[in-house]
Amino acid sequence: MPARMEGVDSQREETGVLTWKDVIGSEKEQAYFMDTLATVRAEREAGKVIYPPATEVFNAFKLTELDDVKVVILGQDPYHGPDQAHGLCFSVLPGVRTPPSLVNIYKEMQRDLPGFVTPHHGFLESWARQGVLLLNTVLTVQAGQAHSHAHLGWETFTDRVIERINAHCQGVVFLLWGAHAQKKGRFIDRSRHHVLSAPHPSPLSAHRGFIGCGHFSEANRLLVQQGRSPIDWLSVCADPAA
Repeated sequence: MPARMEGVDSQREETGVLTWKDVIGSEKEQAYFMDTLATVRAEREAGKVIYPPATEVFNAFKLTELDDVKVVILGQDPYHGPDQAHGLCFSVLPGVRTPPSLVNIYKEMQRDLPGFVTPHHGFLESWARQGVLLLNTVLTVQAGQAHSHAHLGWETFTDRVIERINAHCQGVVFLLWGAHAQKKGRFIDRSRHHVLSAPHPSPLSAHRGFIGCGHFSEANRLLVQQGRSPIDWLSVCADPAA
């Protein structure tokens, strides 16, 4: 069975702009990537519960095309609780309790952004549709076992993604929260892009500088400075069912 990046194989074509398929489509032919998918598939077939569902592993790429990327937020691995992960870092589906790290993200947004009202959900798809790539560095996880799919090969794949964004885009604002995300900073040319770093929003570290970082308003300032439209961060305040 050939390796397939669901949602990346069927991108916009013949539009005159680069797509994910153009810049990372060849990764599916690499041995490391085929091995990664084969391992995850074998675990699913053996009855292990893997998050997110197979159809949602590449959601970040489905919802935010390469040519649309304005901001990149890097997470670690997906949430490992039931019904949480759906392929966007820090985000959970409507109806699922907001996880602690996202609670702290909302706290910082309330401090940083006038008019922000804390949502009763953790669904961040509205950001993805505006050009915020919500990318975990590891794309799958075994239920109840954080970091269980670290070192399967996902890190190599997401390294390639950052390298391609760095090479093919201009003026992207990277929000690197925590040491894990900041390691990806070595792939980013600061003369072409903007990098904002802060501690991770986890309850263990948010008080060390994530709260007070001002990254949401600063990202928009940097986008507007380039003549690009800002992100409507407050779009998350709306009821996703509306």
